[in-house]
Amino acid sequence: MRVAAISALCCAFLAFVLAPGWGWSQTQTMGDSETQPAAPAGASAGGLNQNPFMGSVPEGKATSEVLPLSFKDAIDRGLKNNLGLLLESDSALAARGQKWKELSSLLPNLTSGISENVAQVDLQAEGLRFPGFPKIIGPFGFFDARVYMTQSLFDLHALSRERGASDYERAAQYTYKDARDLVVLAVGNAYLVTLSGAARVETAQAQVQTAQALYDKASDQQKAGVSPAIDALRARVELQTRQQQLIAVRNDYAKQLLTLARAIGLPSGQPFALTDKAPYQPLAALGIEASLERAYASRSDYQAALQQLRAAEHFRKAATEEYFPTLGVAGDYGDVGVTPNDSHGSFEASGTLRIPIFQGGKVHADVLQAEATLRQTRAQLEDLRGRIDFEVRSALLDLASAADQVEVARSSVDLAQQTLDQAKDRFAAGVADNLEVVQAQESVAGANESYISSLYVHNVAKVALARAIGFAEEGVKQYLQSR
Repeated sequence: MRVAAISALCCAFLAFVLAPGWGWSQTQTMGDSETQPAAPAGASAGGLNQNPFMGSVPEGKATSEVLPLSFKDAIDRGLKNNLGLLLESDSALAARGQKWKELSSLLPNLTSGISENVAQVDLQAEGLRFPGFPKIIGPFGFFDARVYMTQSLFDLHALSRERGASDYERAAQYTYKDARDLVVLAVGNAYLVTLSGAARVETAQAQVQTAQALYDKASDQQKAGVSPAIDALRARVELQTRQQQLIAVRNDYAKQLLTLARAIGLPSGQPFALTDKAPYQPLAALGIEASLERAYASRSDYQAALQQLRAAEHFRKAATEEYFPTLGVAGDYGDVGVTPNDSHGSFEASGTLRIPIFQGGKVHADVLQAEATLRQTRAQLEDLRGRIDFEVRSALLDLASAADQVEVARSSVDLAQQTLDQAKDRFAAGVADNLEVVQAQESVAGANESYISSLYVHNVAKVALARAIGFAEEGVKQYLQSR
């Protein structure tokens, strides 16, 4: 039951920290319409309804050699191969492309063309019906090579959209950095879960050995006629219970290894072994006010949300500026003639002032949509600010509680082991049956499980705190290093 509870806690932790509310893929993109849609970039990145931060793009081919994998190695591989980070990198690239698309409206546009033309014209069909006037002229031909240029001189609408797109690009860069933090969280948690699984396997093996020794002792005493058969039966039941537990935790550990391999991009079938142990080092955290101040200044998801708000304000302004006139110039220059050898230069230049009068309500619709997006973005920013406050306070509470749990659990293991040793001595001396020993074994098993669980919770609390204050990528490695 304890293992199942910890597995549920692990899943809940991942579901919480990797949810979109933590900032992943909140960068908004602009479509071809005059207002930007509010859908997050990479919203369908999960594909088959799975979190992309739990997947990866495998690197290399599997070998038969066992790969040693430290905590730092796992983080580095995750930052290189994790699917969520790769998708967010592409989203940042798309945002950069969108910025250049908006910028193109303000930059000169040059095109060129070369044509060789042959034509025949029916003048009567054109309405030229005069006596002595030819009915048909041609066929005739001419050659034309030309360069065309257009340039916007005054377009506030395009200028505001370009500024908004630049803000979105900066937001995408912050979101990419936030995705790196989420990869560190996902991989770090997977590594800690796997370390807990390895510790449970070692503990279960030790408990099987203890139960086996107890059963052998009870069997020998029964054969010697100094203890009843129920002692041997009780010891055998305990042995089989521990054997079943060992089978279960080995299976859990094997699946935890697979989950970790998926998150960091190891090739399928690659054997590896964890080289680090679950560390325990008390952490002197900052106070609440200092932690909150650091979180608002450092968290990438919060900075991305600020940039998104600025972008929404620019797009709201751009929608209003569709009412304003625009000024531009256009021109072309080229050679025209019967043949390239018999041609001469020609050019045309014009300036255009366009004044919107009535566009069927399109501008009003764009303004309403942009205003709605701006309000939503502002509300999401305020919600994120409150959520950061909640996460920082919760992480500090969890860290303090988890540290106390580790100390109590460690003491419980020592006491349970002393109880087991005394019960075994009493049973060997014949002053008690093995019921005390079985009960003491149960206490040792429970104490070990509590210690493993509390150590995992303590390290996860460190990870959550590093994330909450915007120090994930550097802090997780620092907080979880063995000393």
